[in-house]
Amino acid sequence: MQHIIEQQRAYFQSHETKSISFRRKQLKRLKQAILAHEQNLFKAIASDFQKSAFDTYTTELALVYHDIDIALSNLKLWAQTKSVKTNLVNFPAKSYVVPEPLGVALVIGAWNYPYQLCFGPIVPAIAAGCTVVIKPSEIPSATSAAIATLIKESFPANYITVVEGGIPETTALLKQKFDKIFFTGSTYVGKIVYKAAAENLTPVTLELGGKSPAIVAKDANLKMAAKRLVWGKFLNAGQTCIAPDYIWVDRLVQEEFLNLLVAEIPKEKFDVANGNYVQIINTRNLERLEKMLLPKRTVIGGVVDHENRTISPTILKDITFEDQCMQEEIFGPILPVISYTDLDEVISKTIKLPKPLSCYVFSSNQKTKNRIVKEIPFGGGGVNETVMHISNPHLPFGGTGGSGIGSCHGEAGFRAFSHYKSILDKTTMFELPLKYYPHTNKKLWWIKQFFKW
Repeated sequence: MQHIIEQQRAYFQSHETKSISFRRKQLKRLKQAILAHEQNLFKAIASDFQKSAFDTYTTELALVYHDIDIALSNLKLWAQTKSVKTNLVNFPAKSYVVPEPLGVALVIGAWNYPYQLCFGPIVPAIAAGCTVVIKPSEIPSATSAAIATLIKESFPANYITVVEGGIPETTALLKQKFDKIFFTGSTYVGKIVYKAAAENLTPVTLELGGKSPAIVAKDANLKMAAKRLVWGKFLNAGQTCIAPDYIWVDRLVQEEFLNLLVAEIPKEKFDVANGNYVQIINTRNLERLEKMLLPKRTVIGGVVDHENRTISPTILKDITFEDQCMQEEIFGPILPVISYTDLDEVISKTIKLPKPLSCYVFSSNQKTKNRIVKEIPFGGGGVNETVMHISNPHLPFGGTGGSGIGSCHGEAGFRAFSHYKSILDKTTMFELPLKYYPHTNKKLWWIKQFFKW
């Protein structure tokens, strides 16, 4: 591990990665490499958890391609030196800010969207001018191998390389001194990464998770809410960090809304065989999710297929915060529904929980929308929509509190891998003597006047 880092640091210090032309060339190379390996990527992820080519493209590769295109279109603007105002105290001078790459970056990906969560962060890392070590999740092993092959065939190891393996390899990487760590995964592991980064005062971006609520008001378009919530929740079999984890629904419309959810699920034809569904990633997670099922409070679903490693889309009703499904992030195809009588109850209980990565509000009342957005802290989300905010590169994506630190996508991603160096460039033609010794009351008076202007 140390040799890998030393090679990359030496290459970074050659300054070759810093030119705009070099960065653009590498972004194009990454896109071309992914395009060339698309079929291998589809095959690998299908063997890991039966994700279809359609879902792999729409929820992973399309976002990466779009991020690359956005970076290519805006890189010159993002990377340019920006002039800022100079205050009177520093007259005469000019002031400017220079974005510079942080250096050698470590990107630790997650298993649920293995391509998007590995390739996605290296797009802004390349755009910023960093070198990158990628550590894919070892859980989807075929996918990890496919990523490693793609990178090895496309980039020299002293610029971008992949380290495969599990906990021992990740632990060994975290002992090294990086200039930036970008981690996507659970809050539990995020704490380990954060602690390791603190040993070297390494800046981090942590994309974590949490119990993201959806709130359905009585004035919502219930049919559309049901359609969008079913799609957002059961996409990737619920194994999505920004999936709605549970639903608050106004008691006055609860039964109607539950009926709409039940009616919507069969329309989506969720089935691994037809490519509209995926497996639970492994047996351990399947068994974890199975413990959350409550047969007597199941509205639809709850069917566990151990052989095919699936759980049918499941809706649970009459749920309380004491139930097992409300004790941790579900990260699977189980959707608890909790009724409420007034919005004060929703907000007061939600804000007592760890800050979620996302929140979704379904309402036609602007006051209700504004109140939820303003009063509940969360990373990002949607009004009358789920999940799709991640597809807009102009919206910074990231968590807050227990759901993450920092943000990415578009210019926010470029900033995550950059340091903004502040420069004051002063003339040597003349100098005001106020700051120099000896200090006098007259000089102090003048200094006070300058700071007022």
